[in-house]
Amino acid sequence: MAKNLVIVESPAKVKTIKKFLGSNYEVTASMGHVRDLPKSQLGIDVENDFEPRYITIRGKGDLLAGLRKEVKKSDKVYLATDPDREGEAISWHLMKALKLEDKNVVRITFNEITKNAVKESLKHPREIDMNLVDAQQARRVLDRMVGYQISPLLWAKVKRGLSAGRVQSVALRIICDREEEINAFIPEEYWTLDADFRIEGEKKLLHAKFYGDESGKIQVTSREQMDAILSAVKDASFVVSDVKKGERVKKAPLPFKTSTLQQEASKVLNFSTQKTMRLAQQLYEGIEIKGNGTVGLISYLRTDSTRVSEEAESSAKEYITKEYGEAYAAQISAARKEKSRIQDAHEAIRPTDINRTPAAMKDSLSRDQYRLYQLIWKRFAASRMAPAKYESTTVKISGNGYVFSVAASKVVFDGFMSVYTSDEDEKEEKNTLLNDLNMDTAIDLEALEEKQHFTQPPAHYTEASLVRALEELGIGRPSTYSPTITTILARRYVAKENKNLYVTELGEVVNGIMKDAFPAIVDVNFTVNLESLLDSVEEGNVKWKTVVSNFYPDLHEAVEQAEKELAEIKIEDEVTDEICEFCGRNLVIKYGPHGRFLACPGFPECRNTKPYLEKIGVQCPQCGAEIVLKKTKKGRKYYGCENNPECDFMSWQKPSDIRCEKCQGMMVEKGNKLVCINEECGNVINNTRSL
Repeated sequence: MAKNLVIVESPAKVKTIKKFLGSNYEVTASMGHVRDLPKSQLGIDVENDFEPRYITIRGKGDLLAGLRKEVKKSDKVYLATDPDREGEAISWHLMKALKLEDKNVVRITFNEITKNAVKESLKHPREIDMNLVDAQQARRVLDRMVGYQISPLLWAKVKRGLSAGRVQSVALRIICDREEEINAFIPEEYWTLDADFRIEGEKKLLHAKFYGDESGKIQVTSREQMDAILSAVKDASFVVSDVKKGERVKKAPLPFKTSTLQQEASKVLNFSTQKTMRLAQQLYEGIEIKGNGTVGLISYLRTDSTRVSEEAESSAKEYITKEYGEAYAAQISAARKEKSRIQDAHEAIRPTDINRTPAAMKDSLSRDQYRLYQLIWKRFAASRMAPAKYESTTVKISGNGYVFSVAASKVVFDGFMSVYTSDEDEKEEKNTLLNDLNMDTAIDLEALEEKQHFTQPPAHYTEASLVRALEELGIGRPSTYSPTITTILARRYVAKENKNLYVTELGEVVNGIMKDAFPAIVDVNFTVNLESLLDSVEEGNVKWKTVVSNFYPDLHEAVEQAEKELAEIKIEDEVTDEICEFCGRNLVIKYGPHGRFLACPGFPECRNTKPYLEKIGVQCPQCGAEIVLKKTKKGRKYYGCENNPECDFMSWQKPSDIRCEKCQGMMVEKGNKLVCINEECGNVINNTRSL
């Protein structure tokens, strides 16, 4: 009997696929990559047309020897690594490492690990797609060039162990830019006015909000403006001036792709992007299901596509019709036009079989696996269902030229919402008082309540919103979002607190160097254009070495320039007035993983260290002691009293020694402005020191 060898990436897939293929097939795993650029050097021959020098990854020698033995025993080899650029590159590296050029070798891919998908892939073998391989080679070489040429400069300037990256440095810049935006934000005052109306014959009051006047909406921005409106409406006669009834439709959501799965799992399940991808990988590779053996529960998890196969579409329609009724099944496939993306070749992330409901799988899954599978299953089922329909009523109430409005809606057909709702879905606002209102209804003002508010700064990035920003800008690809975020957190450039991402002192320093010395690398548009060029390589329109050869000269010139400038800067430890209590030397300021700290220059004889509390020359408004720059445990900067914990004063913005001329309160720096810390005062002046 002919012996066939199937090589996959992960050992978790081996058992599942072996069960599908039977005794004529031997299935083994490469355990991911087998060759890569050397860690100890650049590994790219710049003088020889940028030829990469690949070596066997340390520890993979025995594995490759074992694979060679299996190849010798086989008549045909199927390279079945993952269906993306990286998977294609791993197959190519296997071909080279195992010297398969003269063997009977084919490439197969499957979007899900099911019997049908695996057997179907065997019927459609192909050659390795060198365009895919070259796109991955270009990405790897570009990333290596950036990392290996810029990182040593960061070591020289700041400290060893830091790194720069083509995507990670842009992600860090995006977070830093948002932090600057938040710090420079000046709150603006605005007011709201709510009114309670009594309807004749009704016990309950009708609650309405101030809208504007008969000309349109009015934004109230001051106490004086609000007082004028209150004076005009408090004794006015009110009438129902407009009643509008309508029906609105809310479309079903699209099934998940990598970025939307990461975002939703973060928001709903509080999973990090890294955790989401790890669990999704387990669901894709196969779970031991009682009575069924090992089964792949979801389709491939790295995709830019929301497309669904005809088979999955048909199966979903049949299931929804049977379980919910024909009215709930979508009449037209939910697939919206998206930006052209190479990885649209894959399907959306979906269950491999919609009949495997989360409830049926629960006993076979860990708690977190179950929660993620349930999210994927519900989103897919909802995407194949009919839209939800709302009946809405909007009423306008007028008096003395001013208008209040009240709206309510009720779901008349829940459609997809019977399975899946998200934070973005409208909450049903029932108000039975609106049912019988018409233009003749008698209505009287019962009470008014005005409130002062201040606009809020942009929100800090979370992992979910950063993934959305990277995707919208076109930076990176599905496989890069999670490792990028993991890297900037691991390097302590960014700290995560209560889901929010904050730049650390170290992150600010690294971002500053990158912006000054390598503006192109951290330029969003430059990075987006590079991603577009990588897509062109994948499409076969551009040679990968052309992309690299056009990129390298500018990078090399920038590195040489930065080396000259940095060489002129002698980086010495800053000596302080604080004396080491053990040996009497003056303590110096050093950089560590968490930022600056005080250390004895007598190291290693004296190992004394202590936190560095930088005085800013401003007195605490509560106790008169010095205000010092501090950091949270995660590395986020703030300003607090040196007498903490006895004094609890703290501010995220830097306090100024200039007092507010209106209330004599403390002013804090926001961009090039000084803002009174007392919100009720709200005084804002130019910060002349920053001009």
